Amino acid sequence: MTIQGELRERVKQAILGLGVELPEGFCPEVSISADLRFGDYQSNVAMLLKKHLGKNPREIATDLVAGLELGALATADIAGPGFINFRVSNEAWTEKVGRLIQDDRLGVPVADVEHKIVLDFSAPNVAKPMHVGHIRSTIIGDSLSRIASFLGHDVVTDNHIGDWGTQFGMIIYGWKHLLDEVALAERPLQELLRIYREVNGMCSADESVKESCKGELVKLQGGDAENAAIWEKCVEVSKVGLNVIYDRLDVGFDHWHGESFYNARLGSLVESLVAEGHARESGGAICVFSDHKVEPKQDPFMEKRDDEWSDLPMIVRKADGAFNYATTDVATVDYRMEEWGAEKIWYVVDARQALHFRQLFDIVRRRGCSAELEHVTFGTILGKDGKPLKTRDGDLPQLGDVLDDAIAASRAVIESKSDHLSDGEKDELAVTIGIGSVKFTELSHNRNSDYVFDLDKMVALQGDTAPYLQNSFVRCKAIFRKLDEEVDFGGVRVQVLEEKEVSLSRMLARYGEILPHVLDDLRPNILANYLLELARTFHSFYEACPVLKSEGDTRMTRLVLCELTSRVLEHGLSLLGIRTPERM
Repeated sequence: MTIQGELRERVKQAILGLGVELPEGFCPEVSISADLRFGDYQSNVAMLLKKHLGKNPREIATDLVAGLELGALATADIAGPGFINFRVSNEAWTEKVGRLIQDDRLGVPVADVEHKIVLDFSAPNVAKPMHVGHIRSTIIGDSLSRIASFLGHDVVTDNHIGDWGTQFGMIIYGWKHLLDEVALAERPLQELLRIYREVNGMCSADESVKESCKGELVKLQGGDAENAAIWEKCVEVSKVGLNVIYDRLDVGFDHWHGESFYNARLGSLVESLVAEGHARESGGAICVFSDHKVEPKQDPFMEKRDDEWSDLPMIVRKADGAFNYATTDVATVDYRMEEWGAEKIWYVVDARQALHFRQLFDIVRRRGCSAELEHVTFGTILGKDGKPLKTRDGDLPQLGDVLDDAIAASRAVIESKSDHLSDGEKDELAVTIGIGSVKFTELSHNRNSDYVFDLDKMVALQGDTAPYLQNSFVRCKAIFRKLDEEVDFGGVRVQVLEEKEVSLSRMLARYGEILPHVLDDLRPNILANYLLELARTFHSFYEACPVLKSEGDTRMTRLVLCELTSRVLEHGLSLLGIRTPERM
């Protein structure tokens, strides 16, 4: 149990001692203090009990403190209108550090209730290279998957790729008339993008080409063998190209169930929606309308036009009989519930898709979906000019090029700082730092915030960067390389006494308290910011407390603190998908 958890339990017992009947599962809030001058933890429970007891909160706090059995864990005092402040003892920090060094989970508890979570993220379109816009979904989704899995949840990751739709009419036409087989073998996604762009231009200039593309799409949807074979080849080579990027990012998926996976379900789904009364015909199309169970301004199926509320339906079958991605998304929820038993489904998708997901969540809940559905939104990546990041030609930069640039920028920094490394080591380190820098820049920001993509700042060894954390890890490990023999941490004697030792112990103990909160609002920046604070605390400790020059229990205590810091940094960064080098 964490120290925070121990304090909560003791406060709970003190409340029971006052004769208060608590609801089942009640857990009094004990939060980490924002200001250490007032202690390590704080509780406002006395204010919350005012209605139950009909007394002044400060009187309640006084009674609670009198009944608290804290032993050697902490001392408690009262501040302001009734806040209870806790100051943890050096003995308690000593005991906690002694337990952490023996704990493979580094003090992180397993979730009380395990959930089956389906994580839908990345989801690029087939036949197009991934661009910078895919960074956020891919990296946030991967990190949430790693964290949720470590906390004990059963996570299924699904890359719901866009592998069906009107663009394939143009791609198939281009495949038949413009394809360069050599280019397809060498750079498949770039070649498919080239022919798509060329055909798109031809359609604008020549109506007959546009009609031919429509004809190719109709043949594909009708099951034409030649076109189906071309489509399958497009999907196959696209996955190869996409996996090159995923391998560089160290991102993997349990499933790649794209839009086409659900084609066979769509006809019967629409029939069910109509039969269940959720959808009806409108202008030849089949649409889902509002059920009018909420106010119009909260209703995703209503919009205000000219000061009047009008229908904003979700089309599930077009007038020409074609289905769209809204239909597919409803079928996808059905599948994830039926086949995977999903209890939570998280969609890591751009905030601009908010209306679509509000409508999707509404209709599947009407149909009885019991899973907790969450649209994990995110903001925009900006250039140094403060505008959405684009190339000189106005296109979104390809993700592969972005990663290449980050690695090159890292290599330049390494060249000026790491003369002791061989060229091969520098190249390997540049990849670790470059990819890590891209990821950490993403994950250290609140996901709903925009951020500026500045390579120089991202790869800097100082500041809120991945290299700063990676270098902190290397500094921890370097201490042990200077020892004549390996340290055995089994049954070691620890004694936390000095102020900086206490500060570092406090930060290490908080790993298990902070990490579970990442899933409260699905924000990996909580973990990223904790790691920065841990690294800063370690550097302050390192400057004030000599490690190898100390002796006896003091020396061993400081070695334990260095070892724990390296373990937490390495583990925390791994949950963000970031690797740690041995040397820098």
